[in-house]
Amino acid sequence: MPIQKGGKGSGGTDARVRVDRAWRGSRYRQRLSGSASRYVTYTFLSPPPTRPTHIPDSWHAQAQALSPANNMVRTRSSMAQLTPSPASGKQQDMLGSPASFDGKLEKFQYVATDPPTNPSKASPALQGGDMPGRANNSLKRTHAQRLTAESDATPQSPSPTKRRRTPSKYAHPSKYAHLKPLTDILEPNLICVFVGTNPGVRTATAGHAYAHPSNHFWKLLHSSGCTDRRCKPEEDVDLPRLYSMGNTNIVERPTKDAAELSKAEMAAGTPILDAKFREYKPEAVCIVGKGIWEAIWRYRHGKNPTKNEFKYGWQEEKENMGQSEDGEGELDAKGNPWKGSRVFVTTSTSGLSASTRPSEKEAIWRPFGEWVKQRRAERSASGSVPS
Repeated sequence: MPIQKGGKGSGGTDARVRVDRAWRGSRYRQRLSGSASRYVTYTFLSPPPTRPTHIPDSWHAQAQALSPANNMVRTRSSMAQLTPSPASGKQQDMLGSPASFDGKLEKFQYVATDPPTNPSKASPALQGGDMPGRANNSLKRTHAQRLTAESDATPQSPSPTKRRRTPSKYAHPSKYAHLKPLTDILEPNLICVFVGTNPGVRTATAGHAYAHPSNHFWKLLHSSGCTDRRCKPEEDVDLPRLYSMGNTNIVERPTKDAAELSKAEMAAGTPILDAKFREYKPEAVCIVGKGIWEAIWRYRHGKNPTKNEFKYGWQEEKENMGQSEDGEGELDAKGNPWKGSRVFVTTSTSGLSASTRPSEKEAIWRPFGEWVKQRRAERSASGSVPS
């Protein structure tokens, strides 16, 4: 039977026959190349026959077999089971010769297959392996699967354990006998003198105070206002001339850290400090570290300070250092009775001291730096020291 192609919405008095997968229900449409919005409809030039005439019984049976009730799945691989043989005269009456379709219905052929029990183990046909323009999903792997496969293939080395620092113990003076003690930087009538614990190995080797790169002394000295710039360890000898400040230690011998010193020699350094301050009479003494002040407190009071007794900052006048034993006979630079050097306790500047945050250290150091700056300005105004 001759068939005429018609465009979308084409007119005519002849009825249109719509063909679907089971030749009943939905419309068969074929896209025209170059136009995504147009479809081809097939119009029969002769009046359409009735259903018993143009739909064979065998097609009803095959359509029933493909219904969902029979748990069958239709895929896009072949329509051989639904296509009647060329010997069927009724099909030829309905569609005419197979050449009239120019073979354009072949890619819409279907095949009935059993549904998979496990979607993850579906056949390649269901996964799109036989569909044109679609990759085989069975060959695809997600990024997580690739990483898992690579990690399984790569031998995993055990993670290195963090090496803990071995705590130091008391070291006999002979262990560091090859290192020279640090020279005190003292002059009469300084504004302040800083008191450290003892020289470290790096400091003793360099011959300058607080020479280890991890030590924050010179940084805090500048940020607090004691100096107008960040000085280098090599400039420690210029502190009296530039800023009217000095430096000394409670223990002279060098060690790796303060843990290699005994409490006895820490406490024994207190009278030595008092003798130095009586001689040079600085206005104030800055104790650089809580442990130093605890050693001085033990020497004076026979015990460690309690939580209520210890405090950072300025200490009471009775705790002044360098006072004469009888309280008489000592005069300051102005000829007044010498009452000793005021004591200000600050945090340790060692890089090993992590109990106090940097911001907290700066907050503790700042009041002392402001006082030093003020005293230096007052002295400069009177011509006592350079600005």
